[in-house]
Amino acid sequence: EVQLVEFGGGLVQAGGSLRLSCAASGVTFDDYFIGWFRQAPGKEREGVSSISISDGIPYYADSVKGRFTISSDNAKNTVYLQMNSLKPEDTAVYYCAADPIDYGLEPSYYYWGQGTQVTVSS
Repeated sequence: EVQLVEFGGGLVQAGGSLRLSCAASGVTFDDYFIGWFRQAPGKEREGVSSISISDGIPYYADSVKGRFTISSDNAKNTVYLQMNSLKPEDTAVYYCAADPIDYGLEPSYYYWGQGTQVTVSS
């Protein structure tokens, strides 16, 4: 059974940093693509970043380029999202998702975590 568990959300002031973790189990990690998405109240789910585990190529939404960095630790089956220079508009529930197909920033991934809340105060 595939499971994704996110860690690291919380409350931070604008300009601060958080690192989210997505721990995967039940998958052959190297065969998967991992995406980070976020959803604010009343808004659609938005792709933030994604990575190909096999070659480490990252993708970023324009809204987070230069501020967020995605990385993976294949030995730990974990993907990280380092979020710097956070803004109040980054406030959302953040989800990680996994799929053997590269959906990039499209929310078509099959497996999803339960989400973790990120709140950025002004």
